[in-house]
Amino acid sequence: MDLGDITHALGDIKDKAEDLVHGHGDQVADAVDKATDVVDAKTGGRFHSQLEALDDKVEDLLGGDD
Repeated sequence: MDLGDITHALGDIKDKAEDLVHGHGDQVADAVDKATDVVDAKTGGRFHSQLEALDDKVEDLLGGDD
């Protein structure tokens, strides 16, 4: 597998992810929020600011409200 194959495969994954997210942005944002809450709890808050930034970025990308 060369770099071109990997790039093509990643493009396919991106396209599939976009198809899955389309029309389900709120559900995706909620899932990411719950997942980051779990990670935050498991890591004792060591990465809290980074996880909050991730939540905010997902909300921005999906057009959700915070």
